[in-house]
Amino acid sequence: MGINSNRVEHYSDATSHETTVTICSAEAMPNLEVHKVCLPPHKTTLQKLRHRLSEIFFPDDPLHRFKNQTWLKKFLLGLQFFFPVFQWGPNYSLKLLRSDVISGLTIASLAIPQGISYAKLANLPPIIGLYSSFVPPLIYSVLGSSRHIGVGPVSIASLVMGTMLSETVSYADRPILYLQLAFTATFFAGVFQTSLGLLRLGFVIDFLSKATLVGFMAGAAVIVSLQQLKGLLGIVHFTSKMEMVPVLSSVFSHKNEWSWQTIVMGISFLVFLLATRQIIGHLPKGLNPPSSNMLYFQGTYLGVALKTGIVTGILALTEGIAVGRTFAALKNYQVDGNKEMMAIGLMNMAGSCSSCYITTGSFSRSAVNYNAGAQTIVSNIVMSSAVLVTLLFLMPLFTYTPNFILAAIIITAVIGLIDYQAVFRLWKVDKLDFLACICSFLGVLFISVPLGLAIAVGVSVFKILLHVTRPNTMVLGNIPGTQIYQDISRYREAVRVPSFLIVAVESPFFFANSTYLQERILRWVREEEERIESNKESTMKCIILDMTAVTAIDTSGIDTICELRKMLEKRSLQASDSRNQSIRPLNLDQFSKF
Repeated sequence: MGINSNRVEHYSDATSHETTVTICSAEAMPNLEVHKVCLPPHKTTLQKLRHRLSEIFFPDDPLHRFKNQTWLKKFLLGLQFFFPVFQWGPNYSLKLLRSDVISGLTIASLAIPQGISYAKLANLPPIIGLYSSFVPPLIYSVLGSSRHIGVGPVSIASLVMGTMLSETVSYADRPILYLQLAFTATFFAGVFQTSLGLLRLGFVIDFLSKATLVGFMAGAAVIVSLQQLKGLLGIVHFTSKMEMVPVLSSVFSHKNEWSWQTIVMGISFLVFLLATRQIIGHLPKGLNPPSSNMLYFQGTYLGVALKTGIVTGILALTEGIAVGRTFAALKNYQVDGNKEMMAIGLMNMAGSCSSCYITTGSFSRSAVNYNAGAQTIVSNIVMSSAVLVTLLFLMPLFTYTPNFILAAIIITAVIGLIDYQAVFRLWKVDKLDFLACICSFLGVLFISVPLGLAIAVGVSVFKILLHVTRPNTMVLGNIPGTQIYQDISRYREAVRVPSFLIVAVESPFFFANSTYLQERILRWVREEEERIESNKESTMKCIILDMTAVTAIDTSGIDTICELRKMLEKRSLQASDSRNQSIRPLNLDQFSKF
């Protein structure tokens, strides 16, 4: 059995510091090639641990700019690191300001309708949505590193906050307590987001895949739309639960409360909104009142606020960082994910003390901001200034909005969350992603929002485990006229090498998959022997493991390869050249010294 060379950790060997690896040539093997593989430099266990932790938590080496610098330079670099405004601020010009003013005023035009819609999604007063478009963007403009992100409330986080809090407390019955829980959940979300950034644990949010979010948003949109039947039908007594069966049961069990006048007006206004996308509402004027005294840190409902904060915090981070990276890629600059987490977290902590609920980078605002020609984060300052003027002077211009109109507004806002094309694309590309999407959708509809999300994340984690424990293996064949070997099932022109079986492994070789790989390789051998016997071809003499794609191997993997070699030797399969001369295989026994 020939084995391709692969990296191994240092091990002590008193006689030699080099390992001789013998490789069987798959192309007729006229000559024997011997390659000497040098071991990596010796490191102590502490050095190895330090290096490994550095690779895990600091892959970008964020402190490299501080090396070999004076104390003054390090101080200035530190200011720029924690406050990016000091990095781009000195080079700011009037030309950039003109572009930022235009884009800032453009996205400000979205602040009022989005503020109303998204605040109502969270079952909060509409004015809270506008407050959340004033303070958080100012905080982000000092701490954030994205130039094009538009900060404000977003649909998915608003929707989740509303559903999770409403399952325990109704805003209609206890408005003060509901506001306290909303502000406290926002504070906890900010603490959680900041902690992830400080501890450089941003990879946690990667478990919330795009497929999960597609199904989650669709399910939540359906539930929220069904909840608005209370306003559209004029029902007075309605369930506060956020599952499909209780909501529909409540609708049809109170048919005596249906009002045909409300139904006609509500549906008419809904059709109008879907056609024109215009929104109005009644809002009081004035600046954000302080809300630090409303934070709820003890009592029966503290767990609800904490759970809501963590879930909405993860969702907000997922969208915000995705938005920042998307537009950074378009303009060829980098966004530090961990710094973004801290910026988003700190702005939510500050927002919770100024009558704001959870905010992040908005896809819609950021897209408008980018297309309007934004050059820096100053566009967010301009937007906040425009919202400030609106809060101080323009609120009386808005008229009062009846409940059926607010219901129509919310349905209009959430209907765009159902992405049919994305679901179809998931089905075509990856069935496991489609399964995660459907589990998220059905879980939200029939169980609850947090449990539906947890089920979808569980499916995503199962997918990861499946890829890790059941890696891809394949039989390689030679592309005629070249020294290239490819999967024979995907390259029709690839041909098998007579008397040889070349099996490629495409994953790390470690304890979680070593048994599977052993069984799968033996199956490849058996199937090849059966194929040779049925086609009456020349006897198989050599098995080659192509481990080029094996990035790491542990002791379990090494033991498995040793055992595999012994099993194949018992079946008279060994490494040999075309003249049937024995080839000395890689001495795997010395790996046991590691």
